[in-house]
Amino acid sequence: MEFGEEHYAIEYFSGRGYRRLRCRSCGKYFWTLVERETCGEAPCEPYTFIGSPPVKRPYNISEMRRAFLEFFEARGHRVIAPYPVVPRWRKDLYLVSASIVDFQPHVTSGSTEPPANPLVISQPCIRMVDIEKVGPTLGRHLTIFEMGGAHAFNFPYREVYWKDRTVELCVEFMEGLGLREEDIIFKEGVWAGGGNAGPCYEVIHSGLEVATLVFMSYRTFNGVLEELPVRTVDTGYGIERYSWLSQGTPTAFQVIYSEILDKAAELINIPSSDEESLQKYARYSAWIQPAPGLSLAEARRKAASLAGVDLERLMPHLEKLERFYTVLDHTKSIAFILADGVVPSNSKVGYLVRLLIRKAQRILEQLGGRRALQELVAIQLDHWGKEFPRLLEMRDEIIELTSHEVEKFSESVNRGISRLERELAETKRSRGEIDADFIAKVYEEKGLTPDLVISAALKAGLKTPTIEEVEERMLSKHLEKPQEREDERIIEAAQLVKDLPKTEKLFYADPYAARFEATVLASTPKMIVLDKTLFYPEGGGQVGDTGKLMWSGGEARVTDTQIVDGVIVHFIDGGQPRVGDVVEGEIDYERRLSIMRHHTATHILIASARRVLGKHAWQMGAKKEADFARLDISHHKPLSKEEIQSIERLANEVVSRRLPVKTFWLPRSVAEERYGFTLYQGGEAPLGEVRIVEIEGWDAEACGGTHCVNTAEVGFIKIVKVERIQDGVVRLVYTTGPAAYKYLSGFIGELEKRLEGVEKELTQLKLGYAKLVENYQETVLKKVEEISATPSPQLKKMEEVVADLAAKIWNYSKSYQKEEMVGGTRLIFDFRPVVNETYFASLAREAVKHNTPSAALISGKSKTGMLIAVGVNRQLSKLGLSPKLVAEKLNASKILHIDDTVAIFELNARDVRPIYNEFKKLVETL
Repeated sequence: MEFGEEHYAIEYFSGRGYRRLRCRSCGKYFWTLVERETCGEAPCEPYTFIGSPPVKRPYNISEMRRAFLEFFEARGHRVIAPYPVVPRWRKDLYLVSASIVDFQPHVTSGSTEPPANPLVISQPCIRMVDIEKVGPTLGRHLTIFEMGGAHAFNFPYREVYWKDRTVELCVEFMEGLGLREEDIIFKEGVWAGGGNAGPCYEVIHSGLEVATLVFMSYRTFNGVLEELPVRTVDTGYGIERYSWLSQGTPTAFQVIYSEILDKAAELINIPSSDEESLQKYARYSAWIQPAPGLSLAEARRKAASLAGVDLERLMPHLEKLERFYTVLDHTKSIAFILADGVVPSNSKVGYLVRLLIRKAQRILEQLGGRRALQELVAIQLDHWGKEFPRLLEMRDEIIELTSHEVEKFSESVNRGISRLERELAETKRSRGEIDADFIAKVYEEKGLTPDLVISAALKAGLKTPTIEEVEERMLSKHLEKPQEREDERIIEAAQLVKDLPKTEKLFYADPYAARFEATVLASTPKMIVLDKTLFYPEGGGQVGDTGKLMWSGGEARVTDTQIVDGVIVHFIDGGQPRVGDVVEGEIDYERRLSIMRHHTATHILIASARRVLGKHAWQMGAKKEADFARLDISHHKPLSKEEIQSIERLANEVVSRRLPVKTFWLPRSVAEERYGFTLYQGGEAPLGEVRIVEIEGWDAEACGGTHCVNTAEVGFIKIVKVERIQDGVVRLVYTTGPAAYKYLSGFIGELEKRLEGVEKELTQLKLGYAKLVENYQETVLKKVEEISATPSPQLKKMEEVVADLAAKIWNYSKSYQKEEMVGGTRLIFDFRPVVNETYFASLAREAVKHNTPSAALISGKSKTGMLIAVGVNRQLSKLGLSPKLVAEKLNASKILHIDDTVAIFELNARDVRPIYNEFKKLVETL
C-alpha cells in the first residue's frame, strides 16, 4: 500500500520552507527544513542523543507524561483516563497495541460519538510482535510502552483539525521541550491497523522515531481502500522515547525503570558494564535487527564494528544486562495484563501472558534469581500503581497468579525434560533436526520454553532454528483472534436480507409478550423475514426463540431465529407465506421465560464468582438454554466445594433480595465512564449505543439478551456441575426456577432409587458380615470348650474378648429376632443356636446399652432344657425390675451368674415363647 506525494505535501510545510527529500540509505521520502542526505532515523544514521541529550532538561516517565497531557489539554483536548490493555470491547484483538484501538471501530466508523473531541490520552500499549528484540536493541523495542495519543475525529458535520494543525502541534510540543524545528524530520509512511489505514509521518529526532502522526481516512475491505465517514487524526507520541531523548542514557531501560532499579538489584545482581564502551555501542544499537540471513550475533558484530568497541570484552556484561532489562520489561507487561483479569492459560491472551511469565522466569534462573519473579511483579505493581491505580486493586491476586504459574512451570520442567530427551533421541535417528513448529508444539504440550528445547536439542546433536525464529512463529499464531467460521445457513441468509431494512425488535419493548402481528418482507421455503418480531435471535450466548407463525391458510413452525446485518431471520419448517402477507407470531412462551431466567442468572452468577474468587474471574463464554445454562469463567485452580457453595449461596441471596433488573441504552463512552470495562463481561458489544443490563448494586453489563425485571423471578439457582474445560477456565452448569425444580425432582427420584438399592445391599452386607463374625465367634467358642472343660485364665480371657466383639456386631447390625416397645420400655429378644454363658452375658449386656429403659432376653437350648440371659439397664432397674427379680419370677432352676445388669440361669423348659410372654408381662406391670 502506497500513497502519493499529494497526501504528504501540506500548507504547513510549504509555508515554513520544508523540502521533500529522498533518503540515500533506505530510499524513503522525508520532509525537512535543512538539506540532508538521509532520513535521520537509525539505522540510516546513528543515535546522536546518547551521551548528548538535546532536550533542555531530563524528564522521567511521569514528568514526560504530565508534560504531554498538559500541553494538549491547554490546546483544547480533553484528558481521557487510560483504557485497559486487554480490549474486551474488540472481537479481533487480544491486546491494545495503540491508543486508537480504544476508539476503534465504534468511533472511527462513525457509529458513536467519542468521549471528547479532540481528546488526549496516555495509553499503556503492549506489542509482542518484536519480543525477541527486547533487550538487544537497548530500548528501541519494548513489549509495553505508553503511547501519548492526541486524537481528533472529523465528522462530515464537524471538522476539528487535520494534517496542518497536527504537524503544527507536534512541532510546538517538541519546541517546548527545547528541541529545534530544523532538527525535526517528518518521514513519509503508511499506517494500517484495526481495519483502517492512512498516510502518516514518522517524526524523527537525533536518530530516534519519537512520534507517528497518522491520518486515518480509509478502511480496508477485501484489499481495497474505501473512504471513511470519519477522518481521524491518530497521533502516537512515545512517552518513553521522549524521556530517553531527554536523558541520553545508553539504554531506554535506565530511564523507564530508574526508580525501581535499586529494589530490583536487591533481588538480582545488576551486571556491571564499561559505561564508555556501552555508550558507543548503544549509538549503533538500531543495527541490531535479527532478520532472515542475519543472526543476532552477526548483528551485534556489525554494531560493535561501527561503534569501534571490542565486542568480546563487552559481551559477557552486555548479555547479562540485556537479560536483566528484558525481565524488567516483561514483569511490567505481566503486571498490566494480569491486572485486567487475565488468567495464564494455553489459549488467547492467557497464552501470551503465560509465555511472558515463563520466559521471564527462565531468564531469572539464568541470572541466579530463581525465586525473584513474584517479588519483581510486586515491585512493578507498587511503582506503576501510583499512576495506574487499577494495578493495586488486584495486587494480591496478581502475585498469587504469578506464584501459581511459576510453580506450574517448575512442575512442567521437572516432568517434561526427560520425556523431551527421549523424543529428541528418536528424532535424531529419523531426521537429525527440529524446526520451529516442533518447538512450539513442545511448549504447548509440555510447557517447556523454546530455550530449554533448543538447549536439549543441541545437546542431543540436532540442528535447530534460532530462538528469534521460534518466538516469531509461536506468536504469529496467537497475537490475533482467529476468524470465526460462518454457518452456511447464515451465508445463505445474508443473500436473502441484502436489501432489506433492519427488523424492529419487539422483545425489547416487552420481553413478556407472547403474540404479535407482522408483515412478511422476504420468504423462502426455509426462511422468513418480517418487518418486526418478538422472536429473539441467537446472540450473546442466548439461543434463538422457537414458536410458530400463522397466516390465512397456512402455518409454519419456527425452529430457530438468527440475526444477519440487523435483519432477523426466522428458520421455518412447514408452510410458506407470501411476501406482503400479515402473519401472527407466537413464541414458545414457557421456553422463553426459562431462557430469560437463565440469562439473568448468568449475570448474577458472574458477579458472585468475582466476589468469591477475585476480580480475575471473567466470563470466557456462556450458553443460555431452556433447561440448563453454562458459564465459563477464568480461574487458575479447580473450584473447591466451599467456593462452589459460596458462589451459589451469594447468587440465591441476590434472588431473595428481589433486586430490580433494569435495561436501558447509553452512549458507549458514557457507559464506560459510569460502569468501567467490566461492562464487557459478555464480550464485545455491537457498534453504536450500548444496551445496559443493570442489577442494582450487584452487576452491570453490556448485553442484548432478554431478562427478568426482578431477581426474584429467576427463582432458585442450582449449580449442578462444575468442571475445568481447559487450563485456566472453569465451567459452571446451572439451572433455575421451574427448570431447577424439574432437575431436582428427577435427581431426588434417582437418588431415592439408588438409596433403596444401597440400603438393601447394606442390609445384606450387615447380615452377611454379622453372620460371618458370629460363625467365626461360635467356632472359636466351641474350640475353647473343646480344649478344656475348665478353661485356663488365658483361654477365659480370649473367650470374653471374642464374645464382646460378636455382641457389638450383633447389636450394631440388629441381628436379633425381635425389638418392640412395651409401656415405654425397649424390649429385645433373640434365640441363639450356639449356647455359651460368656457369649449370652455379652449379648444381654450389649442389648441394654441405651439411654431409655431397656430389657433383653436371650435364649438357647441346653442339655438340661433352656439357657436364659436377661439384661436390665439402670433406667429400668430404677422402676423396680432387676435381673434377680426376673430370674425368680421365671422360676429359674439354676442361677449361673447374676449382677446389677445381667442374670444367667437355666430353666426346665423346651419352648421359649411362654418364657418370653411371661417376661413381657413383668415389664408391662411396671
